[in-house]
Amino acid sequence: MTLSRRAAFVLLLAPALPLRAQAFDHRHAAWTALLKKHVVLLRGGQASALNYAGMAADRATLTAYLGRLSAVSAAAYAGFTPAQQMAFLINAYNAFTVELILTRYPKLASIKDLGSLFQSPWKREWVPLLGRTMSLDDIEHGTLRVRGRFDDPRIHFAVNCASIGCPMLREEAYVAERLDTQLEQQTRRFMSDRTRNRYNAASSRLEVSKIFDWYGEDFGLGHRGIVTLPAFLAMHADVLADATADRERIRAMTAEISFLDYDWALNDA
Repeated sequence: MTLSRRAAFVLLLAPALPLRAQAFDHRHAAWTALLKKHVVLLRGGQASALNYAGMAADRATLTAYLGRLSAVSAAAYAGFTPAQQMAFLINAYNAFTVELILTRYPKLASIKDLGSLFQSPWKREWVPLLGRTMSLDDIEHGTLRVRGRFDDPRIHFAVNCASIGCPMLREEAYVAERLDTQLEQQTRRFMSDRTRNRYNAASSRLEVSKIFDWYGEDFGLGHRGIVTLPAFLAMHADVLADATADRERIRAMTAEISFLDYDWALNDA
């Protein structure tokens, strides 16, 4: 089934009653149930993989959840609290990304296989959300990252691009009442993963994820008083290095920063 037909199918499954007549589940319980069943934690919870074969077997449940997301109108979304809006968008990005992978699974090694010479998989408009057809980029860059809306760089540790190099897919849905705690834990998990962020004592260099290169400006928007990327990294010195002296170099923001290669292989369990 093509992406356009899948999008139409999701819309058909959206409830017929207007959303104001049936309250949206801000617990995202259906999504949590799928994640708890199919996410596999790695390296003590610092990373995860997804059992896509299991998700494929539960495709009807996923499709029903996507339909509930698609049923939310722009007006209904505008009535959500900021935390509810952010949780909604993060969960939508992650769930529709899983759906995108399943359109070709298991015949792909990377999400990039779903793109073409002329269009990346993130720019293709196929996601029925908030009363229009969006791309994954529209959700992330056109909503979550819009200046003056959330200005929270931790969203980069919450959205998952179905790749090994990406911050882990969380084993539960994001929910408004615990969103700050969840985002903080996601940040700590990612920063603690030495395969993607670490201090190299031999070269006196901070080697961090390419995410900090691509979106470095997001870490200087003043969230929690942080106005530079080195200052953000300094906040996590305790998990980036083991030796006290190395941690102090990170906190002093004197260590040179380099960016690691990104692993685009599918995060398949």
